[in-house]
Amino acid sequence: MDSDIIRPAAAVGQPDLPATRGAIRARMTEIDDAIASIRTQIAAADLQRQSSRKPLDPRWFHRAKTALRHLQRERAELSAKLSALPKPKDGLKDCVIAVLRERHDETSWARIMDEAHRRLNREAP
Repeated sequence: MDSDIIRPAAAVGQPDLPATRGAIRARMTEIDDAIASIRTQIAAADLQRQSSRKPLDPRWFHRAKTALRHLQRERAELSAKLSALPKPKDGLKDCVIAVLRERHDETSWARIMDEAHRRLNREAP
């Protein structure tokens, strides 16, 4: 049994979650790798237990399962934060609207908005 179970950052005190989509995705990749590693260690220990007919070290198994739970919880928090962040397309849409607002007077802007609403209503089921 591997005594070096990955210790998640959440076990030592939850650090601030990453702020950007790229940083969140990178951390989620690290977490996925760590989860896979712990699951592999547990599976290997179980195979060894079956072949040797000796019980698993309960403290090691508890630490492994606890680390796994912490990583899964951190991954869920990151996933929730990622879905709450504005999507890159939203920023582009805001910029396009700002540019168009600057280039059009109120009357033409109202016509543009009316056309956009008509198209939106046509596409909606």
